[in-house]
Amino acid sequence: MRMVERAEKHREDLVELRRALHREPEIGLALPLTKAKVLAALEGLPLEITEGRTLGSVTAVLRGGRPGGAVLLRGDMDALPVREDTGLEYSSRFDGVMHGCGHDLHVAGLVGAARLLCEVRDELPGDVVFMFQPGEEGHDGARMMIEEGVLDAAGRPLDAAYAVHVAANMLPAGFWATKPDVVMSASDVLRVTVRGEGGHGSSPHRGKDPVPAACEMVLALQSHVTRTYDIFDPVVVTVGRLAAGTQQNVLAHEAEFEATVRSYSPANQERLREALPALVRGIAAAHGLEADVEYRVLYPVTVNDAAEAAFAMDTVHDLFGGNAGFVSPVPASGSEDFSLVLREVPGAMLMLGATPADADPGSAPANHSPQARYDDAVLPAQAALLAELAVRRLSRGDA
Repeated sequence: MRMVERAEKHREDLVELRRALHREPEIGLALPLTKAKVLAALEGLPLEITEGRTLGSVTAVLRGGRPGGAVLLRGDMDALPVREDTGLEYSSRFDGVMHGCGHDLHVAGLVGAARLLCEVRDELPGDVVFMFQPGEEGHDGARMMIEEGVLDAAGRPLDAAYAVHVAANMLPAGFWATKPDVVMSASDVLRVTVRGEGGHGSSPHRGKDPVPAACEMVLALQSHVTRTYDIFDPVVVTVGRLAAGTQQNVLAHEAEFEATVRSYSPANQERLREALPALVRGIAAAHGLEADVEYRVLYPVTVNDAAEAAFAMDTVHDLFGGNAGFVSPVPASGSEDFSLVLREVPGAMLMLGATPADADPGSAPANHSPQARYDDAVLPAQAALLAELAVRRLSRGDA
């Protein structure tokens, strides 16, 4: 029986699991409710299970019935600090917390892959590591799991690593995309506090107003990007938070803003780490002010191994048909800490369309939106592809 047909038999259970996860989303590195659901879903399977020591991770290893290599499959588990506004009957019961990025589907799909691979364990030529990871949304969960040994869980070097990320828009449900080389951007955070001297708003000359300086910094960041970096090696700086003051006639004591910084090459990521703080401090000095600047490097560029990306797309076409996926000409603008795994192990990340059937991929709410919805009908396909990638890659060996 083909893997796709096997996966269909698990559809109802996977949808039930996904919706249970969606109802009780958790943020960050400690996900007790989520972890309990994962452990319950894996119970009874022939897996060697290890829980994280410093985070709420689950690593499960399936030992194949035949000797061979090892492959890692990853699913991230954490949610976002977003108040859900989808109207779904299984909406989050926790106010201000939502699975707005589809990680509930990632978990359910990885559980499905584990069940499928356990069914063919005797014929499996090698081992599979299932990486259930918390803290992807800016909490460095992948790095922590790597430090705790997830890449060594099989007891031998990994041959390849694969992950799937669902999309609430852009791609029709069931449609796949990936690309060789850079597939997702690097991600950093810039936090700035401009320190002034408060006073009466009618007499700004008697204080030191940080607001004009902060506004100048925001605009200067945009000019810096367009005038310093090659448009074919792009950089995006978005100031997502700007705050100052308490009342219209009170001179603010300080102004602060936070920006996300995206880049598509290691060289630009390193360059930005030096250039943006220097730019901000220079503007502060020009205004006779001081600025506290924090520049946090989050995740590197996500780089797909070219051969593994081609292998993954060939597998998509074999399983779902020649029109089921395509090689994207450009990387996605989001970022991923799976990049840290791919920095150590050749592999690939793929995008899977999960736009609801009643929505237009071009206008549907995007990942991270309070209105983001995902079609859980894609779960069997996600499970089938992950399982098939593991089987084929292990069967191929190092060839």
